[in-house]
Amino acid sequence: MKIPQHVAIILDGNGRWAKSKGMPRNYGHTVGAKNVETVCQAAHDLGIKYVTMYAFSTENWNRPDSEVAALMKLLEGYLKNCIRTADRNNMRVRVIGDTAKLTEKFRNQIRALEEASAGNDGLNLQIAINYGSRDEMVRGMRRMCADIVAGNHTADEISESFFSGYLDTADIPDPDLLIRTSGEQRLSNYLLWQLAYSEFYFTDVPWPDFHKEELEQAIAAYNKRDRRYGGVGEV
Repeated sequence: MKIPQHVAIILDGNGRWAKSKGMPRNYGHTVGAKNVETVCQAAHDLGIKYVTMYAFSTENWNRPDSEVAALMKLLEGYLKNCIRTADRNNMRVRVIGDTAKLTEKFRNQIRALEEASAGNDGLNLQIAINYGSRDEMVRGMRRMCADIVAGNHTADEISESFFSGYLDTADIPDPDLLIRTSGEQRLSNYLLWQLAYSEFYFTDVPWPDFHKEELEQAIAAYNKRDRRYGGVGEV
C-alpha cells in the first residue's frame, strides 16, 4: 500500500458529536483535542511524515464569544502540554496561521513549543491556528511585494515556487491527501494553494470518533486513485 507523505485534516464535527451525546459543544472540542495525539500516533505508525490539522480558522472568530474563549483556552492548554507529547513521540510541531492576532502568552507558548521540538525528526505536525488560506496568500503577497520594493528581489523572479516560499508552509511539501470528517464536503478556506493536486476524502465519522481504522480507510481510498507525475492521470 502506498502511504501518502503528507495528510491534511479538517477536524470537523466536535460540537455535533457532543450534542448527540447530550453534552455541551465545548465537551466535544475537549475530546477532539485529545484525539489529536491518537491520530498522530496512528499516522506515524503508518509511515506518514507530515500531518497538518485545521484547529481554528480566521472565520471561527464569528462563533459565540463563550465558544471562542473556550477554544482559545483549550488550544493554549494543548500547546503547553504538547511540549511533553512532542518530546515523548519525537514529533516536530509547528503552527501556521496569523499568530500576530493571538495573545502574547499564546504566541510565547507557540514559540516555546516550536523551539523545543525543532530537533525532533519523527512526525511533522502542523497546527493551523487563526488560519485562512486567502489570508495566508494575502500576507505572503505583502511580504513578497515588500521584498521587491526593497530591492531584494525583482518581479521577473516571481513563479509558483517563488510565491510558495512566502506561504506559511514554505518548507513543507504539499498534501497528498485531504481528509474532512463529519460529512461536510467543502474546503472552508483551507490550504487552497497547497491542495491543488491533492486527493480528497470525506467521511461521515465525526472527529472525536476518527481513529486509526478510519485513517487506514482513507489511505485505502487514496490508493484507488490514479495518480501520475505532475497530477492526476486521465481515465
